[in-house]
Amino acid sequence: MTRRKFLAGSMAGGAAIAMAPTKKAFGANLEGFPDGMGVLVDMTRCVGCRSCEAACNKEQNLPEPDKSFDDYSVFDERPHGHYRRPTEKAYTVVNRYDPVDEQPVYRKIQCNHCNEPACLTSCFVNAYTKTPEGAVIYNDKVCVGCRNCMIACPFGIPAYSYSSAINPIIKKCIFCYDTRLKNGQTPACVEACPQQVMVFGKRKELIKIAHDRIRRSPVKYVDQVYGEKEVGGTGWLYLSGVPFQEAGFNISLPSEPIINNVKDFLAIVPMVLAIWPALFTGFHLLATKGKSHGHGDDHSHDGQEEH
Repeated sequence: MTRRKFLAGSMAGGAAIAMAPTKKAFGANLEGFPDGMGVLVDMTRCVGCRSCEAACNKEQNLPEPDKSFDDYSVFDERPHGHYRRPTEKAYTVVNRYDPVDEQPVYRKIQCNHCNEPACLTSCFVNAYTKTPEGAVIYNDKVCVGCRNCMIACPFGIPAYSYSSAINPIIKKCIFCYDTRLKNGQTPACVEACPQQVMVFGKRKELIKIAHDRIRRSPVKYVDQVYGEKEVGGTGWLYLSGVPFQEAGFNISLPSEPIINNVKDFLAIVPMVLAIWPALFTGFHLLATKGKSHGHGDDHSHDGQEEH
């Protein structure tokens, strides 16, 4: 194979990805939706019963967990020192944190459904959508597996489906959008909670409720509603009785959307994704050409063309 043929094959190999639809601009100001829904999570009420995990599992038809939902030994499992995170098999998990000189604190973790989702603005094939109801949903039919969203998400939520070599896609909480939210119904995890840890409603009303609780019980709560301003605001909001960092929250996040800090990097990703497949296609053509003609075939021709 000549250099000219190699380059031609490389360009053809990258064409499909290079021509994929891309966003017109990165970091567009979405500003959420005025009537978007959300959930207020009061961690002072959570006892770690994992009812929310079980409800999510059933609602989303997810695989059976490795350990039953009434097995609380999962709270002690911290492989490599890390707490549990949502996966392709569990869109929400509850972790136990042990603040110094305080009672254990339980925290429910899932997609926070940001007002201005970094996953959405980082996805060059437009696989994500922010719905008027407040959910950030995902279309696996157009995903190319680039995992930009995993890099961009400030909360580390999107999980990659490594178990499928044929159709590796992103998995995450979708706010029960298809089965509940778009019909105005309460998400399964909220409905299943026996301790009334969560309140479902319009986000702007939940913020008022949260601040009212803090005002009424200033000793009980930290004077902050996590998610009200972080990275432009999130649909899931949290109240805590201990400093948020002691419950595993990232307190270093800016108030502005995280995409503003990474949009320049993410803007070059479509180009990178076009180059690498092109190169590997060229390598493949070189290898198959060599095998089909044997060693030394076309060597003289290549040498002449190079000169």
